[in-house]
Amino acid sequence: MVVVLIVLAIGQIIGWGTIGLPPVVGRDIAADLGIDIVEVFAGTSVLYVVMGLCAPALASTFGRYGARRVMIAGAAIAVPGFLVLALSRGGISYFAAWAILGTAGSACLSTASYILLNELAGRDARRSIGALMLMTGLSSTIFWPITALLSAEAGWRVTCLVYAAAMGLVCVPLYMFGLPHRARAPALSRAVADPPTAGPAVASRPVDPKSMAGGRGLRKAGTSTLLLIIAATSLNAFIAFGLGAVLIELLRSKGLAPAEAIALGSSLGVVQVSARGIDFLGGGRWDGVTTGLFAGAALPAAMLLLMLGHGLHWSIVGFIVIYGLGSGALAVARATIPLVFYDSTSYAKAASHIALPLNVMSALAPAVLAGVLTRFGADVLLGLALLCSCAALAVLAILSQRRPRSQGIAQG
Repeated sequence: MVVVLIVLAIGQIIGWGTIGLPPVVGRDIAADLGIDIVEVFAGTSVLYVVMGLCAPALASTFGRYGARRVMIAGAAIAVPGFLVLALSRGGISYFAAWAILGTAGSACLSTASYILLNELAGRDARRSIGALMLMTGLSSTIFWPITALLSAEAGWRVTCLVYAAAMGLVCVPLYMFGLPHRARAPALSRAVADPPTAGPAVASRPVDPKSMAGGRGLRKAGTSTLLLIIAATSLNAFIAFGLGAVLIELLRSKGLAPAEAIALGSSLGVVQVSARGIDFLGGGRWDGVTTGLFAGAALPAAMLLLMLGHGLHWSIVGFIVIYGLGSGALAVARATIPLVFYDSTSYAKAASHIALPLNVMSALAPAVLAGVLTRFGADVLLGLALLCSCAALAVLAILSQRRPRSQGIAQG
C-alpha cells in the first residue's frame, strides 16, 4: 500500500498542481488573450462543471473497469487539454481547453484516487485517504512557485507545454505500471441484493426505500442524509476552491507585494498538510464528521480575523495559519464523511453522486469570488465566505446526530 500511496501522491500533486495556473499567471493570460481576469478564473469553473457532470456517468465505468484504468485514461486526456490551452488565442479555445482538462480530472483526480483506495482497502480506506491527502496537500506549495518561475522565464504558454509533458510522460506511466489491478471484483449488485445488516441500535427501524436510490447501490444512508452530506461538502468546497483560486489576489488586496503574496500563499499548503497530519495520526479515534466539525469551526474565525485585522501583517499570517489548519482538515472530511454512512461496496457510487454538486459549487466559486473581490472588495468576499462556512458548520452539526452508532444503517 505504501507504493500505491506514493504513486498516487505524485500523480495527484502533478495533476492538481498543473491546473493551478490562473491564481499565479491569471493577469498574464488575461492580457495575452484580451479577456477579463474574471473570465480567466471562469476557466477553472468550466473545469469543475465538466468534472461534476462527468462524475455520475463515470460511476459505472469505475465499477466495470476499475479505477486504475480510468485514471490512466484521464491522465492521457489531460495532455491534449494542456496543448489546446497553450495554443489558445481567445475565449472559446481557452474554455475548450478547460473542458478537456475537466474531463481528464473527473477520471484521474481526487475522487478517482479515493475509489482506487476503497477498491484495495475497503472500510480501512479512510486512513489511506488521509495519508494520501497528507502528501498531496503540497500541490500548490510546490507548483505555484514552479509556475511563477516557468512563466517568468518562458511565458505561460510554454509552461502549459511543460505540464502536458508531465501528464503524458510522468503520470500515465506511473498509473500504468505503479498501480495494481483492483483486489476484488465490484460487488454493487450484491450490495443491493443482500439485505442490510442493522446494528443493535437501529435494528428495530425499517430501511428507508429511498436509501436504495433506485436499486443502484446507494444503501446505508437515507436520502435526506445524502442531501446533508452534499450540502456540507459543497459549501466547504465553495470556500476552499474559491479562496484557493483568488488567494494571491486577496492577499495583494490586503497590501502585500506580488512576490510576498505568492510566497505567503504558497505556505498555505504546508499548514494544510500539518492539519491533515494531525487528522491522520488520530484517524483511528474520530471519523470524518468529527473532523469536519472541529475544522469547520476554524474557518469563520479565520475570516473574522482577516476582516478585522485591517491588513496588518500579523492578521494575514494568522489568517493563513487558522484557515490552513481548518481547510486542510476539511479536505480530509469531504473525502471521508461518506465512509461514515456508506459501506465499501456503495462508496464508489455514493462518491460519484456527491461529486456532481460538489464540483458544480467548486466551479462557481472561482469566478464568483473573483467577481466579488474585483467589484466589491476583500471584506465583502470574506463576509460571503463567513456566511458559507457558518452554514456548513450547522449542517455538519446535524449530520453528527445522524451517524450510525454501529456499522448499521444510517437513517435519513
